[in-house]
Amino acid sequence: MDAELGSWRDGAARSAITDFVRRVTTEGGDDYVDPVERVAVLDNDGTLWTEKPMQIEIGFILQRLAAMAEETPDLREQQPWKAASTDDYDWLGGAITKHYRGDDSDLKVLMGGFVRAFAGMSAEDYLAASGEYLRRGSHPTLGRGFRQCAYPPMVELLRYLEAHGFTVYIASGGDRDFIRAISDEVYGIPAERVIGSSNALAYQEDDGGASVVYRARPDVFDDGPVKAVRIWSRVGRRPILAAGNANGDIPMLEFTGGPSLPALRLVVLHDDEDREFAYTDGADELLDRAERRGWTVISVRDDWTTVFR
Repeated sequence: MDAELGSWRDGAARSAITDFVRRVTTEGGDDYVDPVERVAVLDNDGTLWTEKPMQIEIGFILQRLAAMAEETPDLREQQPWKAASTDDYDWLGGAITKHYRGDDSDLKVLMGGFVRAFAGMSAEDYLAASGEYLRRGSHPTLGRGFRQCAYPPMVELLRYLEAHGFTVYIASGGDRDFIRAISDEVYGIPAERVIGSSNALAYQEDDGGASVVYRARPDVFDDGPVKAVRIWSRVGRRPILAAGNANGDIPMLEFTGGPSLPALRLVVLHDDEDREFAYTDGADELLDRAERRGWTVISVRDDWTTVFR
């Protein structure tokens, strides 16, 4: 077994990865891809690290919303401040699940709170606050620090791809700058290769010269069809490998390869309730598409020897 993928069991998923990499890196082969075209994009929440009982980023937002509700008691009866004040993880996590089912009503409410929570903060201060939260905080049920919630098999996959000439990007529905705070430390992916959702930014002169600050409105929500658009706008190439775990990743996976390049599309299936969580909410369309299209499904239970370090 290839030591570079040491946390992967020998099976169909692992073979699909190694066979694909061999084909696209064998000079003179029918599927050879020049290194400059070897682009891989991977989702973050639920693909590179755990996303239950709610996405880790939402806990960071919750912390700020709860503080706002303490300062302004009238907010406690409004969502999302109400959910933040009462630790209503079901509402907060459910907003994302409903989005993957096509209902954005609660997500819009949550995003409205998010942009208000960080309006006026400089990008550097937000990055510092995110990093502190991620380095000090721990998962509410797994009993491990947030930085230890990454999946070793997927981190091994990142290194495996890079070792074979791939340039790897994170393409997430989560906030770009939140992920940037620890992307290099946890994944070995530099900040400039993180594509994600973002608030609108503004230039502002101050005593230190100038800063880039968050405005009280969203810029882009990097999910669904927007993922493919953002990948092209940031990378300027189609990926030849993509990995996701939710319905919002379907357009990214469909965009991969295209008419002239080979493609490997990976779908992470969370089916291990003993070592992590078992769920398909928000992934039903993706799993159906994967079956019909012959995409490679990675079983957390069957394909990984370990889920967490």
